[in-house]
Amino acid sequence: MKRKGAHRIVAVILTITMYISCMPVTDAYAATTKEQLEQAEKEQAEVKGKLEETEENIEGMEKEKSSLQTKLSQLNEDLSKVSDRLADLEDKIDKKEKEIERTSADLAEAKETEKTQYENMKKRIKYMYEKKNTLYLEILFDASGFGDFINKASYIEELSEYDQNLLAEYEQNRIRIAEKEAELIAEKEELDKLRDEAAEEQKKVTGYVNSTSSSINQYSGQIADAEAQAAAYEEEIKKNEENIAYLKKKLAEEIALSKLAAQSKWRDISEVQFAEEDRYLLANLIYCEAGGEPYAGQLAVGAVVINRVLSSVYPNTVVGVIYQNKQFSPVASGRLALALAENRATAACYKAADEAMSGQTNVGNCVYFRTPIEGLTGIQIGGHIFY
Repeated sequence: MKRKGAHRIVAVILTITMYISCMPVTDAYAATTKEQLEQAEKEQAEVKGKLEETEENIEGMEKEKSSLQTKLSQLNEDLSKVSDRLADLEDKIDKKEKEIERTSADLAEAKETEKTQYENMKKRIKYMYEKKNTLYLEILFDASGFGDFINKASYIEELSEYDQNLLAEYEQNRIRIAEKEAELIAEKEELDKLRDEAAEEQKKVTGYVNSTSSSINQYSGQIADAEAQAAAYEEEIKKNEENIAYLKKKLAEEIALSKLAAQSKWRDISEVQFAEEDRYLLANLIYCEAGGEPYAGQLAVGAVVINRVLSSVYPNTVVGVIYQNKQFSPVASGRLALALAENRATAACYKAADEAMSGQTNVGNCVYFRTPIEGLTGIQIGGHIFY
């Protein structure tokens, strides 16, 4: 293996920093295509779950709203009935009040008639009492005969009896009217009671109607919000589907590119001239990508980088391969820059870098690696598939 350029580590970091500053670093490329695809599918499943939950909530709220509308319809029907009953009671009370008013007038008239009759009778009795010594004599002496005398005497008795009967009749009439008035007042009181009960029932049903209408409006608002949220989820699902389709296409392109690389022209490791900083850079990339993997996995990552250097499909330097746009997630995420700044690579990572740069490989000509995905075949070492 040939090595050249004894550059200082500081120069390496400055060079790497320059590369990073020229690259777009966004969350969209903070992971491999496979990781992005897994994340997109996971997010898609979560959004679909939220959409299903929202649709279930909408269905539940629609049922509750429908139930409330049925209840509201019944309440409006009840309110109509109680309002009609209240109106009928008001009409009956109005008629009863007019009837009481007429009866009261009749009673007042009857009392006045009775009083007048009583006063007239008293006057006649008084007159007859005061004149009793001469009245009968005058009447009798004025008679044309005995028969006439008898008739006039009977007339006087009949007149007295008439007065008493008429007074009794007026008194009975007054009592009857008074009883009728009392009966009408009692009936009105009962009607008033029924009216108050109906008014209270109307108030209560009106309260139920207003409360139910408010609940329906509230559900309508919640349903509208949920439908808007569902529409947003559907739009998000649509975008996710487009993103997933893109990532799947990209992954397929990577697999095709891997196959193309395997079939392309390859240089021999002896033809590659490595710079001093390549070992440092590769060891730290191995640390970022496979620091927690077994040594075989660390060597495999190093071998992938060197395979790309050897393939005519990729850049022909370690720096070019590692910093090729959108290829290694630690570059875009900034993890590699931090590892380089602190030289976090372990002895095992340096050993893997050395062996890979010497031409050793445990993954053949594989130029990609990622976590396992359904349908992806290759060489599995630790938590990665190499293909």
